[in-house]
Amino acid sequence: MYEDKTLVCKECGQEFVFTAGEQEFYAERGFQNEPQRCKACRDARKAASRGPREYFTATCASCGGEARVPFEPKSDRPVYCSDCFARMRGER
Repeated sequence: MYEDKTLVCKECGQEFVFTAGEQEFYAERGFQNEPQRCKACRDARKAASRGPREYFTATCASCGGEARVPFEPKSDRPVYCSDCFARMRGER
């Protein structure tokens, strides 16, 4: 029923494909309008509206090194640096 359509991004002017699957998704959700921006421009707009992310510094509970995290650490929960966190997730 749906066929891929080539649209032009109103932000950057590049062509992008509005796939049949995306069209079906839009129809299921009741969206009336086709997308106006390509995925890269949509993602950039979302990121810009969120503002810069704030990072906090903590001491890694495993190695004692510096850990930069996007949340304010609480003293009752351990915080791990990215290396130790990745190591712990790999062990499971």
